[in-house]
Amino acid sequence: MPRLTVIQRLELLHSIRRPSVNDYIPLIFKDFTELHGDRYYGDDPAISGGIAFLHGTPVTIIAQVKGRDIEELKRTNFSMPHPEGYRKALRLAKQAEKFHRPVLCFIDTPGAFCGVGAEERGQGEAIARNLMEFMTLKTPVLSVVLGDGGSGGALALGVCDELGMLENALYSVISPRGFASILWKDRNREKEAAELMKITAEDLFGFGICDKIIPEPPEGAHTDPVLTAQNIAAYLSDAVARFSGVNSDVLPERRYAKFRRIGIFSE
Repeated sequence: MPRLTVIQRLELLHSIRRPSVNDYIPLIFKDFTELHGDRYYGDDPAISGGIAFLHGTPVTIIAQVKGRDIEELKRTNFSMPHPEGYRKALRLAKQAEKFHRPVLCFIDTPGAFCGVGAEERGQGEAIARNLMEFMTLKTPVLSVVLGDGGSGGALALGVCDELGMLENALYSVISPRGFASILWKDRNREKEAAELMKITAEDLFGFGICDKIIPEPPEGAHTDPVLTAQNIAAYLSDAVARFSGVNSDVLPERRYAKFRRIGIFSE
């Protein structure tokens, strides 16, 4: 079956049927214990985090939560984190570094929340600090884009040793709707923007941004969440095994080199 177009993928990602990290965690991990709060302001349900076991290996999970019904959508602010969510993520990542646990990040957000309260509490600073601090972590960091990967809200969990993407996921520095709103002053041209932006897993694999495309069932992850979870688990297990043997002092240097290699330009 031919791959879905970027427009079809965009519609798929916006569907309430698409599985969220709350569907995948019980299928991939054992004994997940959620941890709350950033120790500065409060807890943000848009980012879930905690400790679990992946095939017997203790890991730290940091995940953006997509709602599966209207109540969960409201509770998670439609998967748009506040600064306390990113500060919670950084707290858990630092804890993982202390105890030598791999950090597994799951990206699924249209972007960070840009409300007045979020800006007053330092949204930009929280994202920037994550970008800086994740680059220097002396423990493996692996990120998987489950669905939407939009703007700095996604990039804040995307500084990693390896980036995997589900086959129909999208990942970009700005959402297609934001692109259309800024470039054409017309948010209704979202689908046209998505075609131009080159943000599919295949596009990003070609650019060297995505390191692994994780297969989904032909019509999308919602048709077989168990199979999709198995594919994610197989990738993560392999990646954790590969990076666990790398000297912790070498990891930040390799991570830095990975991001310096990204980018194609001509004059």
